[in-house]
Amino acid sequence: MESESKRRRYEMEEMFLSPFACKSKDTRGREREERPCDMRTDFQRDRDRIIYSKAFLRLKNKTQVFFSPEGDHFRTRMTHTIDVSQIARSIARCLALNEDLAEAIALGHDLGHTPFGHAGERSLAALSPCGFAHNVQSLRVVDVLENDGKGLNLTFEVRDGILNHKKGGKPATLEGCAVSLADRIAYVNHDIEDAIRAGLLREEDLPAREIAVLGGTTRERINTMISSIYANSHGKNTVTMGAREADALESLRSFMFEHVYITEQTKKEEERAKRMLAAMYDYFTAHTDRLPVFFRSLAERFSPAQAVCDYLSSMTDKFAVAVFENLFVPRSWALTEQDVEN
Repeated sequence: MESESKRRRYEMEEMFLSPFACKSKDTRGREREERPCDMRTDFQRDRDRIIYSKAFLRLKNKTQVFFSPEGDHFRTRMTHTIDVSQIARSIARCLALNEDLAEAIALGHDLGHTPFGHAGERSLAALSPCGFAHNVQSLRVVDVLENDGKGLNLTFEVRDGILNHKKGGKPATLEGCAVSLADRIAYVNHDIEDAIRAGLLREEDLPAREIAVLGGTTRERINTMISSIYANSHGKNTVTMGAREADALESLRSFMFEHVYITEQTKKEEERAKRMLAAMYDYFTAHTDRLPVFFRSLAERFSPAQAVCDYLSSMTDKFAVAVFENLFVPRSWALTEQDVEN
């Protein structure tokens, strides 16, 4: 039986959300029927399932841009996800969209990301005959891998937003569009902060034209872009940024690829990550019996190549290094008292 709180939530959405928003009561539902929660809407329930998933917990030890950074203030995949969630909710709020749906999509959008960031993604894409893309893997995480192989059984709208969050994707909801934009806004701006902190960039290195359009600080740039989205989308069946700001963001993104994401220094680290993942991929595809029990069952249910990709992509950076060392790095014998004397 629905609670008064849940009924009131439905009524508030009808009263205050945009006619173009995805109302909670209008969800296209789940792939498997299940009894609805008396208190929470389906999108609130999806958000909670994602937050309490194992894949979400692992994000705290996965690379955003810099591999295993020593400083406490560099972004990880977890903090990036929180950034995206905050920006997506801000966009949803100003456009009177469904914040719960936007938040659930944002929290789940990178669950399938590999260790070592996009370097790991490119490595698995090249290695596996199944191919690999982190948005597709994120959907596989919530559909198949979580909950001991049963998946989280999320709503269509959340699953669609996760799959289509990459640039070029076509989300079925405006909330999914908000997350896609929020992802780009977040990673470009916060990667600038990390690059400056790492000594790869200086404030004065940033391109002057783009900074003049968007602003000189992270706060100013994010505010400019959200304001532009509001000005160009309010009251419309779209979530889009103004051409001037969108061009500046894309140009700033290209600048980051040239000066931070793909440089001689990052290429060296990426090559190490590629060799590590390639060695483990070859080993586990040849020795599926050495996979953990759960992933052995996936090899039987799907294919060895898919199961190995599932296992490697689920790893955190540190765990990947530990597994590699266990497989390929010789262990030294403990010194005896006689060894020391000699």
